[in-house]
Amino acid sequence: MTIAVCPGSFDPVTAGHLDVIERSARFFDEVHVVVAVNAAKTPMFSEATRVNVIRHALKEAGCNNVVVASTEGLITDYCKKVGASVIVKGLRQNGDYEAELGMALVNRKLAGIETLFLPADPILEHISSSIVKDVARHGGDVTGMVPDCVVPMLAEALAKESQKKD
Repeated sequence: MTIAVCPGSFDPVTAGHLDVIERSARFFDEVHVVVAVNAAKTPMFSEATRVNVIRHALKEAGCNNVVVASTEGLITDYCKKVGASVIVKGLRQNGDYEAELGMALVNRKLAGIETLFLPADPILEHISSSIVKDVARHGGDVTGMVPDCVVPMLAEALAKESQKKD
């Protein structure tokens, strides 16, 4: 059985993330989508919320060979634990390759885990979690950039964020 891991912060998960995950699910027997918890970052959504949203979105997409989990440790440790031989990362045209290449080389050195880069769908390559949050913060419509269930969650999180500033 071939197992792949698609890691990310997914704060929030975007249509681009889901595209890469769904495409990966066609190539591998099992794909683990792993919400990587980074203590140095303050996410908008909790780890549990991110995991649940991804599960919900992938269930709607009919991805039955995808497992959604989270980890606080090295992604290579997670890969070893589940028997994954490859990490899948989506690449946009905005410099993702340079950022991801270093991590890919470290992961191969640490654990012999290879990284497969999938090019982003050109229709979705401009979308990132950061851009989604920025657009939403300024009152823009993020429909289609994220799963439908994320749109009201973003509005609620931003309202709470705004109240804290006041």
